[in-house]
Amino acid sequence: MLWRRKSKIEIALPPEPRGLRPRELPAELLRRLEFRVLKRLDGFLFGDYTGFFYGPSLDLAEVREYQPGDEVRRIDWNVTARTGRIHIRQYREEKEVTVWLLLDLSASMRFGTRRVLKVEEALEFAGVAASIAARHGDKVGAIGFSEAGLRVVPPGTGRRQVLRVLHEMQQHLEQPGPGGGGLERALDYAARTLRRRGLLFVVSDFLLAPEEPDWVPLLRRLSYRHDVVAVRVLDPAELELPSAGELRLRDPETGEEVWLDTSDPRVRQAHAALVRAREVRLERALRAAQVDTLTLLTAQEIVEPLLRFTLRRRGQR
Repeated sequence: MLWRRKSKIEIALPPEPRGLRPRELPAELLRRLEFRVLKRLDGFLFGDYTGFFYGPSLDLAEVREYQPGDEVRRIDWNVTARTGRIHIRQYREEKEVTVWLLLDLSASMRFGTRRVLKVEEALEFAGVAASIAARHGDKVGAIGFSEAGLRVVPPGTGRRQVLRVLHEMQQHLEQPGPGGGGLERALDYAARTLRRRGLLFVVSDFLLAPEEPDWVPLLRRLSYRHDVVAVRVLDPAELELPSAGELRLRDPETGEEVWLDTSDPRVRQAHAALVRAREVRLERALRAAQVDTLTLLTAQEIVEPLLRFTLRRRGQR
């Protein structure tokens, strides 16, 4: 368990965080995802990706009075305050949507104790989401953020664009930097530059400080204009501290180290309490930002959580 005194929460790390496995070329990664993930999704969707990922439509049609069963998140507070009666925003379907992937490639994402590292899970999701957008005929762009700053891939269409997104994100992942490219900066950039309504996937581990993070208002601001999904990537070791004796733990972002006796039940209980508090804060923060949430675990293939998420989004429609 690592105590990040300034900004981050406590997190379990191995004595020496293992590095990325030999880099998989974008074409190889995409072929693997097409065979292991998209082919399985085809079995459920029969090749029809219409509506996959696409929940509430994005084009405002009218404002009408609230009816029982309407989503609270669609309440138009300005009209409600002006009329004294609750009104909601009613949307019409939009045929073409621009999909944006905001990918956390920072040092905290280069951690994993199961199938893959968190950052590799994030790249897998990016490949699947971009491929689905391409099959749907939509444009897809990407914003990678890490200690090296931001890397922006302008929107494009087709399989070549999917390969470009994967290539650019892998290139950015390998670039060290002095800092300044965190989630807050990426959300601020998106809020200032993305004018046309779109579908945004914010892919991160969303590690929280004890206080409300500065990115919550920015995420809320984005969700007012766009359809935003928070894709949270977790490793099981971040949820439950294993009993592994004494460990030397190192923060991958600051280099700070600490010794910890994980065989002590009091230590594991304290860690469990910290995890519960973190989960409550994060759930409160994402609820306040009014975004949908998809959780991915490094120990699990992404097909099942994607299908559950899709069914939930279709139910919202």
